[in-house]
Amino acid sequence: MNADADVEADSGPVPALHDRAVACADRLRAADRVLLASHIDADGLTSAAIAASALERAEIPFETTFEKQLDRAAIERIARSSYETVLFTDFGSGQLDDIVAFDAAFTPVIADHHQPADAETDYHLNPLLEGIDGASELSGAGASYVLARALGGERNRDLAGLAVVGAVGDMQDGDGGLSGANEALVRDGVAAGVLAEETDLLLYGRQTRPLPKLLEYASEARIPGISNDEAGAVSFLTDLDLDLKSGGEWRRWVDLTGDERKTLVNALLRYAISRGVPADRVNGLIGTTYVLTDEEPGTELRDVSEFSTLLNATARYERADVGLAVCLGDRDAALDRARHLLRNHRRNLSEGLQWVKTEGVTVADNLQWFDAGDEIRETIVGIVAGMAVGASGVRHDLPIVAFADAGDGEVKVSARGSHALVRRGLDLSVVMREASRAVGGDGGGHDVAAGATIPADARDEFLDHADRIVGEQL
Repeated sequence: MNADADVEADSGPVPALHDRAVACADRLRAADRVLLASHIDADGLTSAAIAASALERAEIPFETTFEKQLDRAAIERIARSSYETVLFTDFGSGQLDDIVAFDAAFTPVIADHHQPADAETDYHLNPLLEGIDGASELSGAGASYVLARALGGERNRDLAGLAVVGAVGDMQDGDGGLSGANEALVRDGVAAGVLAEETDLLLYGRQTRPLPKLLEYASEARIPGISNDEAGAVSFLTDLDLDLKSGGEWRRWVDLTGDERKTLVNALLRYAISRGVPADRVNGLIGTTYVLTDEEPGTELRDVSEFSTLLNATARYERADVGLAVCLGDRDAALDRARHLLRNHRRNLSEGLQWVKTEGVTVADNLQWFDAGDEIRETIVGIVAGMAVGASGVRHDLPIVAFADAGDGEVKVSARGSHALVRRGLDLSVVMREASRAVGGDGGGHDVAAGATIPADARDEFLDHADRIVGEQL
């Protein structure tokens, strides 16, 4: 299929990536059929959905597959699939050394945002190759969206909403909203009428959680007397001069009027200040939020943060097909199944966080760590590690490293930092890659969040290397 005039004239949302996106799009158009391979987290699922939609609209036959980890064994399976063109989304850059070893079997097209390996390929779309930060300015879904625009021009602008879900799911909104190249995606989503950018309370669950739970579970705030305190949250709300119940049930944030929200926010800010919450955390309670305007208010799909959590609850439990179907518009059986998986996911996260609180963490010179063994699933141990920061005994000023059994004699390692630590020099992608390779494993990711897989008997040696590298960085 040849590019039409609209596509040829479209410079894309991120002009710096235009030439790379066009080259990738031309290669896909030349293919008889394409294997679309993607990662399993929220960013990977939205990346796959964006790419699948663009391929379908361009009338390019394709099949989709998901991989928990793109290691050499997975690449070998892909090479045996008989597809001459393989589109990798949200991974592939860091595995280029292995991918190019199979260039006789297939031509790779990569739309990714992770740190690239040393090898090169002709069709590689990655913001890092053009000086754009892949950890904070453009996610895998963003790279897939840039490719989708090169494939279909303006008619694919409606896919920007999914790109924003992917960016938020990849924690790229950590400093008061999306920034850099992501801002162009937000503008596209707003212009397409699929996204609204708002200033609102920055607490997770605004669409679905009853107000007491919204405040009690708000790990973003950590307000003494409210956070992790059910009675305290109820008492705070009861003391307000507002009717916050309907039919005997607590209302949700989305149910409140503008004036009611303003009253509640002002009271919450005053309360936080009175309890000694630092000014930067108080100010951080309000910021930029993103809403998918076509989705029903009060559902998990309306707010991009809740949407991304729903997606994490599918593929991390071996149901990537369910998450992809939801992204592609299934609001019946797939959404029902996703909600069931979400309830299970929340229970597992709660139990995992409680395990960390009970067992505690070990503090080394430059990092802190815990080994969950088989108590926490390896696919969610990184999420639990991030949630644990700020909990009892878990420090804010050190990166946290988590271990979980991965089977077959291997251990999954997940590391989480903070944007403040990154500004001081922390780069967990380097830490995970160098420490894991030193013990016969492999890893990578982003400066603020990364992971690795290592031999089961190499944990202590890995920790020695990781602790030393973090110390050198900071």
